[in-house]
Amino acid sequence: MSDTNNPDQPAPEEPLLEAPDQRIASLEEELQQMRDKWLRAEAEMANLRARTKREVDDARAYAVQKFARDVVEAAENLKRGLDSLPKPQPEEPELLAKLREGFEGVERSFVGVLERNGITRTDPTGAPFDANLHQAMMEQESADHPAGTVLQAWSQTWQLNGRLLRPAMVVVSKAPPASDTTA
Repeated sequence: MSDTNNPDQPAPEEPLLEAPDQRIASLEEELQQMRDKWLRAEAEMANLRARTKREVDDARAYAVQKFARDVVEAAENLKRGLDSLPKPQPEEPELLAKLREGFEGVERSFVGVLERNGITRTDPTGAPFDANLHQAMMEQESADHPAGTVLQAWSQTWQLNGRLLRPAMVVVSKAPPASDTTA
């Protein structure tokens, strides 16, 4: 029976220690692997922070999008009301002139409030048709305008911080039919 705690007996065979140069090389390789993992983790965290910041900024900028659409509808209705008033006449009643001026002032103020809050409108009349900003309601032949030009805007283009809220309803020009001169 052998006693493993007996100092007179030789110790059981222990694995030989690596040579110091091999151990250093092994540790340096492990250190490099850990450094690579750390750098990847740092890069991933930087990307996550940037993506989160973008998402938060977008949420702030566009959180009121549904409300803005509703407000734009009110602005359009106010404009339609103003447009339905008779044009100024030299002999028109003073009350009508004051009402028109009052409503025009309210509209200017209302649009100013919208613009200060990132809601802008653009009149596309005369511009080339852009399917990203305009909704073609009708085509009209025109020899005076190149095909694809907005001839008339039934409503304006509305955007919130550069993002489309509501496309303009437009009439777009098309080329007149070619006349048959070979007859």
